[in-house]
Amino acid sequence: MNARTATTARPALPVGPGRAPAAGPLRFAALGDSLTEGVGDPVQGGWRGWAALLARSLTADAAGVEFGNFARSGALSHDLTAEQLPAALALRPGLAAVVIGGNDTLRAGFDIDRTARELDTALRALAGDGARLLTACLPDPGLLLRLPQPLARPLARRMRAVNTVVHALSARYGAVHLHLAELPWTEDRGLLSVDRLHPSATGHHLIARGFHDALAAAGHPLGPAPVADPCAPPPGRVADVWWMATRGTRWLAERSTDLLPGLLALAAAEGRGRLRGATARLDEQMARAASAALAGLPSGGVPVNTPNR
Repeated sequence: MNARTATTARPALPVGPGRAPAAGPLRFAALGDSLTEGVGDPVQGGWRGWAALLARSLTADAAGVEFGNFARSGALSHDLTAEQLPAALALRPGLAAVVIGGNDTLRAGFDIDRTARELDTALRALAGDGARLLTACLPDPGLLLRLPQPLARPLARRMRAVNTVVHALSARYGAVHLHLAELPWTEDRGLLSVDRLHPSATGHHLIARGFHDALAAAGHPLGPAPVADPCAPPPGRVADVWWMATRGTRWLAERSTDLLPGLLALAAAEGRGRLRGATARLDEQMARAASAALAGLPSGGVPVNTPNR
């Protein structure tokens, strides 16, 4: 696993202030968007994905894990708190993964303040209820999709802002954090599915293995590491073109009422900025906005050093 991991000095499964020690199976909740839903790793009847692969490896006996995947394709950060968080809290998880933010960067109304607030609300609630958190920073969608620079640069700027927030909140709540942005997504075509935006089965396994390694390093008792299934060869040029012709065009059309106009507006603004020599200033403005969003969050948090279950 090439992605860096980061953890804080925290017992494997702390007891939150409102939770008594849990008996029975380990409860694992996964929250997020299509990445955590499992898009790109098809199985009979739907998607599997990294979270399901990890769930099978959290204990020596897979039956000792109760897994709830609340992630939804297309989810934004406000969907995290409005829809997924209540269901996840009802599961009373001992372990909770929160990986979201990529879709926020693709929307015309991107607001790093709102993204930070929603993430903080979810992480605070889950940690406060006793869950050990898993988080990840995300790769740049413009780079994955090989968009032209007028589109790619503003998307990269937004993704850096989201990742800045995720890094800070992960440290605040003592999360096990995986640096997914550092994996060789563009260098190793086999890590991406045919849509070039979601991991392939190989990519999902790599994420699951990364989290497994990070939990092991943090002292979490685990079962055997996830084992990669035999994989088909990575998609070639013909498969890429076929996907765009048969499914990709529909994917873009379904999002054109929000995504496409927003991207065109971004490209226009980026072009004007380049003409004025203001590209670096736009980068600095977004970085300052991320810092201000973090500064505006409620102070404090859930104590990192809490008793063992």
